[in-house]
Amino acid sequence: VRGCSPTPMKLRDAPSACPSLWRCLPCPPAELRLDLVLSSGQSFRWWESSPGAWTGVLGGRVWTLRQDGDRLWYTVYGEEEERDGCPAKAAKLDAAETDQILRDYFQLDVGLSALYRAWGEADPLFRKVAKDFPGVRVLRQDPVECLFSFICTSNNHISRITAMIERLCQAFGRRLCCLDSRPFHAFPSLSALTGADAEARLRALGFGYRAKFVSGSARAIAEGLGPEGLCQLRTAPYAEARKVLCTLPGVGAKVADCVCLLSLDKAEAVPVDTHVWHIARQRYGMALSGKSLTPRAYQEIGDFFRGLWGARAGWAQAV
Repeated sequence: VRGCSPTPMKLRDAPSACPSLWRCLPCPPAELRLDLVLSSGQSFRWWESSPGAWTGVLGGRVWTLRQDGDRLWYTVYGEEEERDGCPAKAAKLDAAETDQILRDYFQLDVGLSALYRAWGEADPLFRKVAKDFPGVRVLRQDPVECLFSFICTSNNHISRITAMIERLCQAFGRRLCCLDSRPFHAFPSLSALTGADAEARLRALGFGYRAKFVSGSARAIAEGLGPEGLCQLRTAPYAEARKVLCTLPGVGAKVADCVCLLSLDKAEAVPVDTHVWHIARQRYGMALSGKSLTPRAYQEIGDFFRGLWGARAGWAQAV
């Protein structure tokens, strides 16, 4: 276990299924705080399964994560041999693969402490706030999952979005395993969301007007970019990726920026909503034209924070 002993981890605190061995990665709280990152509305697939333990779906597998001192502990559950059965069977990924999946997801190669210092030196307001919110990182998510998750965020709040995504995965996603009598499903494939009855099924699940956007964007991507092309936007310039996303049904500037930041490696993307608009005006004294978040004001706010915080302005905004 890379020099780490699993003995500090109490397996009785984990869900009652058959996990792979507990492993750990070196990761101090200043570099990652699971409780702040996984509950902040970046992803909607994680829940606090027991105090300090977070269980969720990542890369088509179910994981439980915990932190202990300067270590990030994790275990992975395998898929069911029988679709009705509990517990799950052991995962078949090797240690190097699971380590890399987490490193990539949490972008652990990015030194967060140094960024906090740089942002604090540039911005006294950031320095004041950041003391209470250490270890806030930006996740690197699958672009398809991130896009359709954030289409569901319009005029919504985290608890309701989380419930919607859970219903979406149960209805359209592949069942992975069952932990403590709770079934877990993979995020739906693009093809699963392009069926002729997809919109009607989504409306029946309580998606309302978002049902049209989810099914419409799924068809637009399937008939255009394809999932591979969506992922390849990671190598495109930020402005180009954002422009492509904004052509999809239900995707405006904010959703596009969330997808750029959280899945397409555009660390300079700054999602702006009315809360950020108020902060820009009231805390940073920006003189913005108009009394609402217009497209012009949106661009001005993003440019202001990019000028203040630099190339990873979207990370600073997350804090």
